[in-house]
Amino acid sequence: MPEPSSPSAASPAFDLPLKSAIGRATHGISPIAVGSALFDWAAHLALSPGKQLELSESALRQSMRWWLWWQATAMGQGTDGAAPAPHDPRFAHPAWQPLPWQAMAQGFLLCEDWWQQATHGVRGVSAHHEQVAAFVARQALDMVSPSNAVALNPEVLQETWRTGGMNLAQGAANWWRDAAAVWSDGKPKDAEKFLPGQAVALTPGKVVFRNRLIELIQYAPATPKVHPEPLLIVPSWIMKYYILDLAPHNSLVRWLVAQGHTVFMISWLNPGPQDRDLAMEDYVELGVLAALDAVQRALPGRGIHAAGYCLGGTLLAMAAAALARDDGTALKSLSLLAAQIDFEEPGELGLFIDESQVAFLEDVMAEHGGLDGRQMAGAFALINSKDLVWSKLVHEYLMGAQTPLTELRAWNADATRMPARMHGEYLRGLYLHNDLAEGRWRVRGRPVAVQDIRLPVFCVATERDHVSPWRSVYKIHLLSDTEVDFVLTSGGHNVGIVNPPEGPGAFAGASYRRVLRRRGDAYQDPQDWLDTAPQHKGSWWTAWQGWLAGRSGAPVKPPAIGGGVLKPLDDAPGRYVMQT
Repeated sequence: MPEPSSPSAASPAFDLPLKSAIGRATHGISPIAVGSALFDWAAHLALSPGKQLELSESALRQSMRWWLWWQATAMGQGTDGAAPAPHDPRFAHPAWQPLPWQAMAQGFLLCEDWWQQATHGVRGVSAHHEQVAAFVARQALDMVSPSNAVALNPEVLQETWRTGGMNLAQGAANWWRDAAAVWSDGKPKDAEKFLPGQAVALTPGKVVFRNRLIELIQYAPATPKVHPEPLLIVPSWIMKYYILDLAPHNSLVRWLVAQGHTVFMISWLNPGPQDRDLAMEDYVELGVLAALDAVQRALPGRGIHAAGYCLGGTLLAMAAAALARDDGTALKSLSLLAAQIDFEEPGELGLFIDESQVAFLEDVMAEHGGLDGRQMAGAFALINSKDLVWSKLVHEYLMGAQTPLTELRAWNADATRMPARMHGEYLRGLYLHNDLAEGRWRVRGRPVAVQDIRLPVFCVATERDHVSPWRSVYKIHLLSDTEVDFVLTSGGHNVGIVNPPEGPGAFAGASYRRVLRRRGDAYQDPQDWLDTAPQHKGSWWTAWQGWLAGRSGAPVKPPAIGGGVLKPLDDAPGRYVMQT
């Protein structure tokens, strides 16, 4: 794995305050990276008169289409117009159907279509710059959507008339509340109602191991007998672990314990400036491998089912490949939940990853020793801006409504930080160079190869994942020749995983597709897989639990907390999750 550049060596110290200030204003996004992409697109478009002519003709066609649609609709002759993209509800309300509101919506959708053509297919523009230019155009269009203006949104006008303008007054109060929270680095309203150990992270257990980077929680048994093999869960370090142990009705951990599994969970340190030199190697050694060693000491002689979520799954794959290389026998199976191993096509998150962007982030992190989780949250909000930015503007600031804080939204606001060295290493090694997939990532000084993993793998991807796109997760089929049970579930990166099979946390309409690829089976490309994979109603949790049980021994008496070897240190959820 190439060594990351040193920001302090690359940039004089007096450069860092300026870049840090810019980084705070842009949520860590490099304006030079964005500007370079837009210049690349604009310059090549300027030298492409053929493309300009094509766009001029398209603009004329779109204008005529809109005019003919207007005439037909005005005369009561219904005709098909431009359709919004899937999952775009901005113009779905009945108030948008009459003229002139529908005409505005149609004009905006046709404009979106034209800009899609304009930012794609310009000969000579790099694929990355094309994607950035298209993204910037989409953000600009979303900003000026008629749904975002009081005078152009019939829903808002109706509500304003109904309430005598009180919706706008309440919306202003909502905006001020949120702005004050941002300026003071505060928590969202009612966040105090969702504190770990009080409203979330309630599954009983004990911290049985702690080092400078992790706490290891063992959960108390809930059944008279349990499967002998323990299950170790590795969450991502860019999030707090209790995404998998929210309220009792949507806690994956509580549900697994109720099915007779002995569950261990890693809780990561929330690092501060003093931890700036923690490296990816530390996250493997002090994180996954230290936890595996602790579980083995507590329950010797039992194979461990290991599961990793998001980047926790990537880290677990590194550790599993290192153990396979070194003939380790700790693991019995591997489960990867919305976790990428190949980062060549990371989806829209890759828009923020190039040499200029990474160097900018390294300089931003150099001043404070790490990246604040709020900066990354801002980038995620931009990726899914229709849901996380503009729908909130309409719902809370124009309609004057208040969105109740849920366990999941409160967790999302409970941001963590990332050490500067580790963050630079994983951005360069994974996103820029794709070292893990290509056999260059080093653990304990030697390269690891995912192909060395011979364990059965249960791999879950989600249909609408903006962080780990399912086609990228699907590349596990190309990187390994072991047995892979691949599941594609409905939902996104978080909701698709936190998907209980029953009770108030269950999602109506939840479904998943599942196909087992045995060793020796021919490769099937993702589109063919999607077209032929059988669909099942309900939550993937039950399928995974059956898979784990089928690879476990006959139930036995539950082990003692810590196995009588590791001394309980604290009650769950422990100390690290409380760090802010």
